[in-house]
Amino acid sequence: MKTIPLGSTGLTVTKTAMGCLPLQRCDRDYGVRLLRAAFEGGIRYFDTANAYSDSEEKIGLALSGVRDRIVLSTKSRAWDREGILRHIENSLRVMKTDYIDLFQFHQAPEMPDPNDPNGAYAGALEAKRRGWIGHIGVTTHRVGVAEQCIESGYFETLQFPFSYISADRDLALAEKCRAAGMGMIAMKGLAGGLLTNPRACHAFMKQYDNVVPIWGIQYLEELEQWLAVSEEDPDMDEELAAVIRADRQELAGSFCRGCGYCMPCPAGIEIRNCARMDRLLRRSPWQKYMTPEWQEKMNQIENCIGCRSCARKCPYQLDTPNLLKYMLKDYREFYESHKDQL
Repeated sequence: MKTIPLGSTGLTVTKTAMGCLPLQRCDRDYGVRLLRAAFEGGIRYFDTANAYSDSEEKIGLALSGVRDRIVLSTKSRAWDREGILRHIENSLRVMKTDYIDLFQFHQAPEMPDPNDPNGAYAGALEAKRRGWIGHIGVTTHRVGVAEQCIESGYFETLQFPFSYISADRDLALAEKCRAAGMGMIAMKGLAGGLLTNPRACHAFMKQYDNVVPIWGIQYLEELEQWLAVSEEDPDMDEELAAVIRADRQELAGSFCRGCGYCMPCPAGIEIRNCARMDRLLRRSPWQKYMTPEWQEKMNQIENCIGCRSCARKCPYQLDTPNLLKYMLKDYREFYESHKDQL
């Protein structure tokens, strides 16, 4: 398994790493089995967050016995000193460890203020002084916030959505991190599940030798696929470049990335998935989106109150209310044309 340095942290991580958000969808025994299989397969970097329900707990059960052989990062959305310390202390307890290699501010809507004595950054510094964490990073979906964090010099890593359909400004963050000596962690390397060719995704990431992708893995079959691709280690070639060109033509532009900044919706609409339903139907097994539960979720779009809160909060400036209306129309047309196959 190839490894890369994580910026100037002194940490070395496997180029194939595991994003542990999907663990919360597994039962405990399966999640523990999946994590152990990932370790046995050579993965040595695991990224989680205290917001991922019992993901941290499963990591503690599965990997505490090999803690000295892995790099572990977690996150907190707390925005005050005491909240950060409380979250980190709880993460240490449930992951059965006395230190966290990398702590990150989770989905930061703005740069944490390093000069606020009662703010989140002060809490992280105190945790570092206590030996609870080794390094401080930040995650965000907002490119302007990412750029500000890089320029500030206060953060050792940046985690940001990064895939081969990312905008040029987003892709430029990799070189900005390199110049600043920061590690860059690529989340949503599959663009929220829209990209389905792992060889193309791997070859794309391979071009950025300072970027570590954290692949969200929920099933053993997915893990086996990523381990096999890592072993093959394909370079970019014309075949894979053609896949990327086709996907960029179809997907790059005004589409929902599923980041969730628009949530919660006052009308109860599950925006993060409903707003990208056309791609989910056509780029993944569509039958699971035709259940009565999903039909109810999509029909909830009719209850939009027109507050446009989602549009104001979208970091990609999408016209979300109109996008949702289009998705509902497309969903119903898709259902009518495919209902005989259900």
